[in-house]
Amino acid sequence: MTVIRLTRMGRNKKPFYRIVVTDSRKRRDSGWIESIGYFNPVSEPKVLKLDEERYNYWVSVGAKPSEKVKKLAAQK
Repeated sequence: MTVIRLTRMGRNKKPFYRIVVTDSRKRRDSGWIESIGYFNPVSEPKVLKLDEERYNYWVSVGAKPSEKVKKLAAQK
C-alpha cells in the first residue's frame, strides 16, 4: 500500500520533515517514491510547502495520507 507521510531530516533537536510518498512496508527514513513538500516546525513562523497538485494526484490513485499529513494539508 502506498502512503503519504513525513520523513525526518535535520539534526539533533532541529527536526526538518519532508512530505514523501512511499510504500507502507518501508521504514520511516528509507527510500521513497516522490517528495511532494516539506515542513519545518522549528522556524518562526513554521514553514509548510506542499505541492497540492501532486498530493491530490497520489490521493486519487489510492495513497493514504498519515494523520499529521492530513492536518498539514488541511492548513494549506
